[in-house]
Formats: sequence, structure tokens, C-alpha cells
Amino acid sequence: MRARHIDHVNLRIPEDGDDDAREFYGETLGFGIEDALYAADEKPFFDVRLSATAVIHLWPTDGFERPTKTNYDHVAVVVEESVEEIEAELEEAGVEVEKTLDSPLGATGEAGAVYVRDPFGYRVELKARV
Repeated sequence: MRARHIDHVNLRIPEDGDDDAREFYGETLGFGIEDALYAADEKPFFDVRLSATAVIHLWPTDGFERPTKTNYDHVAVVVEESVEEIEAELEEAGVEVEKTLDSPLGATGEAGAVYVRDPFGYRVELKARV
């Protein structure tokens, strides 16, 4: 087998976390939200569209447990902006930056990255494009 890219990541969120997820991923980070099938009760999750080939499935569930250091670390998303632009957008949106690294190694090479937490405790790495 020859893997090409990550297709999707599944993250469980609180049963009542829909609005917070849409606000954080859709409005604050500016990713697309695809929820027509979820709203029509045709599937139990909705999608955060990262690119033409990658999504995050968000599954509202009554059995949600916040991530811990032993069961989750982060999901990395390459974005078009520089680290400085990422930090400025997050500051304007009132999102606390957990940490910034100059050049962590990832699938696309070394590039600056900014780490934040979503409303449910998941760490998201916003990685500048190489």
C-alpha cells in the first residue's frame, strides 16, 4: 500500500457542542462547515472541511470525555498563512495561543506552527505552509 494523505479525523464532541464547534472551526478558524446531512438526520456527525481532500468529522455524543494527555495529542492542519498572520487572527478572535514552535517536523517538512485548543479540549496545530 502507498498512502497519499489523511482523508479524515474523527473527534467526539459533547452532545450540545454543535454551536461551539461551528463557531470555533467555522467562524474563528475560517474552515468550511458541512452539516446538511447531519441537520437532516441522515448521518450522526458533521464535517469541518479543511481542503478538497481532508475533513474532520465532529460526532456529538452523550458519552463525550475531554481528551487527556494519555489519549490524544493533536491534529495538525497546514494553512496558507504565516505564523505571524495566524497569531494575529487568533488574537483578534480572542483565542489563546498555547504555544508557538519555529519549525516542528511534519509531513510537509519543517515549518512554523501555532497550537490552540478547541472548545472541547482538543489541541489543534495550525502549521504554516512550507
